[in-house]
Amino acid sequence: MKRFAYVLGALGLVATSPAHAQLTMQMSNGWAFTFSGNVNAFLTYEKSSSSGDTATPFGVVPAGDAIDQTRIQTGLLPAFAVFDAKGKEGDTDLSVHFGFAPQINCGRGIHDCFGAQIDMRQVFLTAGGSWGQVLAGRELALFGRQNILTDQTLFGVGATGASGAPGSGGGTTLGRTGFGYDYPQFVAQMTYSTPGGKASQFSIGVFEAAINGPYTKTNVPRFEAEYVYNKDNFKGWIDGLFQTNKDPDTGTSASSSGLAGGLRYGNKQFSILGSGFWGKGIGTTLLYLGGACTDGTCGNNGSTDLRDSFGYIIQATFTSGKTTFAGSYGANILKSSDTENNAIRIGTPLQGKFETENALISAGVYHQATKSLKVVFEFDYATTKDKDAPAPQPDKNSSWAIAGGLMLFF
Repeated sequence: MKRFAYVLGALGLVATSPAHAQLTMQMSNGWAFTFSGNVNAFLTYEKSSSSGDTATPFGVVPAGDAIDQTRIQTGLLPAFAVFDAKGKEGDTDLSVHFGFAPQINCGRGIHDCFGAQIDMRQVFLTAGGSWGQVLAGRELALFGRQNILTDQTLFGVGATGASGAPGSGGGTTLGRTGFGYDYPQFVAQMTYSTPGGKASQFSIGVFEAAINGPYTKTNVPRFEAEYVYNKDNFKGWIDGLFQTNKDPDTGTSASSSGLAGGLRYGNKQFSILGSGFWGKGIGTTLLYLGGACTDGTCGNNGSTDLRDSFGYIIQATFTSGKTTFAGSYGANILKSSDTENNAIRIGTPLQGKFETENALISAGVYHQATKSLKVVFEFDYATTKDKDAPAPQPDKNSSWAIAGGLMLFF
C-alpha cells in the first residue's frame, strides 16, 4: 500500500505502507511532479427497521422502513487523483497540491445522470524549511482530523447516510461521520506546522469561518490548533477550535468552541484506540450543522442559543498475515440549547428539548490481496435515538448494512 504525503479522502487518506507514486517526473528546473491516487467500489445492501418512527432533529437513520436497497457506490473514501509539484529554492521547500475526488455513483435510482460528482477537495501551496511549514489553500481542517484518519471505516463503508429517497446518496458514504466525530471539512485556511519527522508536532491556523444558525456574520476567522505525539507504538493527539459569529439583525454575538483528542496503541498484530470530542455550538455530523437553534427568539440570546454536542469511538484491530479484522463502536450526541430547553414542544422536533444520539457498530475484514489491492467486507448497524422523545414513540430507528468491495491504490 502506498503512503500519501498529504491527507486525502472524504476526510483524507493516509495509507499505512511505504510511499510509492505511480508516476514521478523530474523537471529541468529541479522540480519534481508526481501523480498518485486510488479507486474503490462497494456493493452494499441496507435495510432499515419498520418499527422506528422517532422524529429527531439531525437524526441520521430515517424512521420506518424507508431504506431497503442495493447499491454499487464509492465508500467513505472517494476515488482520488492527486497531482503534486515540489521544488527547493534556496533554503525554502515549495510545493503545490491538487486533489480531485470523484465518486463512481450518482444519486439512488438515477440512471442517466451523465457523470458522477467530481469534488475538487484540495488546492493548496506549502512553503517550509528548518523552521516548519506554512500551508495556504483548501485542505482538511485541523479540528478532529486525527479522529477520522484513525477510523477503520476510512477503508470501508460504515454508515451509508441513505435516506431511501430517489436521487439521494450521490456522494460518498458517511463512514463514522456523525457516529463518533464531526466531519472537519476541506476548508480554506492558512496553517503553520512545526517541522515534521519528530515525535511531536504542533499546528495552528486561521480558517474560513462558518455560519451558525442565525449567527451568519463572520467578522473574524475561526482558529484551530492541533498537537500530535507519535512515537514507537503510541499515538496521542488533542485539538481545539474557537469561532465568534454575530446575528446581523440583532448584533448579538455567540462564540463556539470545541476540544477533540484520542489515544492509540498498536503494533503489527493488534491495536486499540479511543477518541472523542466535545463542543458548544459546533453541531453534529458535519461541523456546524445544527450548532445553534433557529426558531423563536434564537439570535437574541448569545451562548444560550448554542447546542452542546459530543462523540466518542472505541476501536480494536487484529492482523494476521495480510488480513486485518476490526471492530468499533461510536456515537454522536447533540443536545438542545438552553433557549430550546425553556420552550414548549408543539409538534415540530426543532422546538423544545431534545437529545439526539446517532450510534454505529461496525465490523470489518480488510485483506491486502496485493501490494496495491485491498479487498473489504463489512457489516454495520446504525441507530438514531431521541432520548427526550415523548411517548408513545419508540426509542430508536435502526438500519443494518452489509458491504463488499475493492480498493486499488497507486
